[in-house]
Amino acid sequence: MNTASVAFTTDRTATRALEHEGVRVRWLTCTASLDGGGATRSAAPSAVRRTAEVHCDGKTESGGDIALDGQVTHAVEGRCVRGDMTAKSDGRAVFRATLLGDCTAPATTAPPAGPPGRDGGPTATVTVTVTVHPGK
Repeated sequence: MNTASVAFTTDRTATRALEHEGVRVRWLTCTASLDGGGATRSAAPSAVRRTAEVHCDGKTESGGDIALDGQVTHAVEGRCVRGDMTAKSDGRAVFRATLLGDCTAPATTAPPAGPPGRDGGPTATVTVTVTVHPGK
């Protein structure tokens, strides 16, 4: 299990689950860490099941706090996470879940090819930074 994949997939699936429950998510960011000392063996003698601790923080569209904490025991990159996770918005419990996402969903496909005549070479990237001054 990869911590980056767990964090990314939890972020993606938790955002969808929160929005499904009526929480208007402005942003959500998640981190994950593997519990090396707490790895548990499955029935197969050579297999080790690892648990990732996951923590997410975010804001609602109205400026309220969002938090998700829990453990992930299985992740399918970009599709689902299994474990025990609890999400709160503005201090109230929104959901407790053992599965977020759809593990049977098709794999995410590659982005569409560029316009004809492009050979996959370098392209221009434009980054815009907006500075917000509260109260102005």
